[in-house]
Amino acid sequence: MMGPRVMSGLDVLVSKTGPDLRGERLGLILHPASVTADLTLAADALLGAGLRLEALFGPQHGARGEKQDNMIESDHSTDPVTGLRVHSLYSEVRKPSPAMLDGLDAVLFDLQDVGVRVYTFVWTMALAMEACAEAGVRFVVLDRPNPIGGLVREGRVLKEEYASFVGLHPIPLRHGLTAGELARWLVRVRGIDVDLTVVPCRGLRRWMSWDDTGLPWVMPSPNLPTPTSCDVYPGMVLFEGTLLSEGRGTTRPFEVFGAPWLDPHALCALAASQVGDGVALRPCHFEPTFQKHVGEVCGGAQLHVTDRESIRSVRAAVAMLSACRSLGPDPFPWRPPPYEYEETLMPIDILWGDDGLRVGIDAGAGPEEILEGVDAELTRFSAEVEPDLLYE
Repeated sequence: MMGPRVMSGLDVLVSKTGPDLRGERLGLILHPASVTADLTLAADALLGAGLRLEALFGPQHGARGEKQDNMIESDHSTDPVTGLRVHSLYSEVRKPSPAMLDGLDAVLFDLQDVGVRVYTFVWTMALAMEACAEAGVRFVVLDRPNPIGGLVREGRVLKEEYASFVGLHPIPLRHGLTAGELARWLVRVRGIDVDLTVVPCRGLRRWMSWDDTGLPWVMPSPNLPTPTSCDVYPGMVLFEGTLLSEGRGTTRPFEVFGAPWLDPHALCALAASQVGDGVALRPCHFEPTFQKHVGEVCGGAQLHVTDRESIRSVRAAVAMLSACRSLGPDPFPWRPPPYEYEETLMPIDILWGDDGLRVGIDAGAGPEEILEGVDAELTRFSAEVEPDLLYE
């Protein structure tokens, strides 16, 4: 049987063709998707390769992915399998403390990102890079593919006054980078002065989606169960900034959305011609088992991805928000703060990157007006990040 077309940074390291870390005292930032091609968890793989693993660090949802909902903190603990200390980086701290790094020579980062600015794993990486810089500890990124590819960028580039834990640095909503590439940009452009090593994937090309890599899919967080979930996530995550359900509490989060007051057929009739290529809308009803509208029947739609290469989920989501606004209620039901440790700014504003989406929807604007100027921002960002790209 042929192996995968792509080797992750973890597989490169444990194959002993990457950097030699033998004898170094290592910490590891991991979650359930931190696996080798044969599905061995990174902690077990590193220990099996004879490396000296001293501590584990867990991001949002926990090192073992045990927290099913978002915004639920994890406790510091002892790992039940390895017996290693687990430091939670989604708790009273999100940046490793000096005590957590004491005695370590290097921290390895092996989280599967999904290519979207508001997905918190890359900001866990950025804060850990800052902490390692301050402590004089090396930082090693074991790179992984971007499951939605590296050719397309979408959405507003974050304005710095809207920075939060769902966006600490000015990048687009769909950024088109791997974690390793983003780490290189954080050092070169954003001035994080850490001793950085990136272990690149082997065989990865920018055009590849997840299915092209041949790697096994392990959901990186409980509400992104499939690669299709990742395809729609860049836009559909915006519904977290509203009082409409983004599908949490269903078996298809981010692929379904709705609210008790919405008429599914009217919604799809309004939005179908505006969502763009690569996606079809199907009217549906669902009843969330947790989070928004738990136990209530919601009317809404399911997004069916018909062409992964042509879907532009940010545009699709803006079109659907515009349609939802047309159907009422008035005023539009934006979610109030707090959200992801931000107490003042509106959740939709920190998700979008400024207040333009909220202001536009409230004014009845359509997708073209709301997205005006975004292409120029994306062009500038693409030029800025070009020196940091690792894959053709």
